[in-house]
Amino acid sequence: MRFGLMIIGDEILNGSRTDAHFQAIRAMLDARGLRLAWVEYVADEPTEIVARLQRSFAQDVPVFVTGGIGATPDDHTRQAAASALGVPLLEHPVAAKFIEELSVKRGDDLNGAIHLQRLQMAHFPQGAEIIPNPFNNVAGFSIQRHYFVPGFPVMAHPMLEWVLETYYKHEFFKQRHAHLSAHLYGLQESQIAPFMIAIERDFAGVKTYSLPKIVQAQEGEASARRYHIELGVKATGDACVLLEEAWQVLKQKVLEIGGEIV
Repeated sequence: MRFGLMIIGDEILNGSRTDAHFQAIRAMLDARGLRLAWVEYVADEPTEIVARLQRSFAQDVPVFVTGGIGATPDDHTRQAAASALGVPLLEHPVAAKFIEELSVKRGDDLNGAIHLQRLQMAHFPQGAEIIPNPFNNVAGFSIQRHYFVPGFPVMAHPMLEWVLETYYKHEFFKQRHAHLSAHLYGLQESQIAPFMIAIERDFAGVKTYSLPKIVQAQEGEASARRYHIELGVKATGDACVLLEEAWQVLKQKVLEIGGEIV
């Protein structure tokens, strides 16, 4: 099973913060036999968030959405989700109760401006369900297989693990994924492309890939750089049984025209 990932926040796009979600969420999925289908980075721009969400709501892929669900002027995700679905924002009673408990714990007046501002974080699109937040009990929300969590990794990642364990445990390791690869020296991509095409034609469901690399040589070596290719094959589900044979055929073809496989 595959998931989309939408990472919202100007701070990622302008470089003031390094994205801490992609690698962690990919590993979270890999550990359960799940995969990422796509990743998008979106600015804190309401119209853009609405447009991206409208598109993803129309797809048949569950989506993780991080960032922008707070209660400051640069947080637009809750309203954007409601707008994308054409529904109002409503106060969720359970999420509101959690925030009330937090305000009481911090000694804030429940009729005061601080609590009322904080309470905005309990306003979700109509029909949404909560996602528990073990860090501070300020919930995220889910609607139409979209799972909205804060931008802070310390909050977001445990919340998304809860989503996976709660809603998708039956999908864990349901479909096998496999790949084989090696480093290829001495050939260009244009030389191996016909072999890759033939593999995908002759082995149904097997996909090939090539990733060119240029490695800086060590001091004293004759060549300043050494070009090589990471060459591989990958498959999902029943096609995995064909992977080893496809790989051997591909390797033999590149060796026959002078390639070096390491």
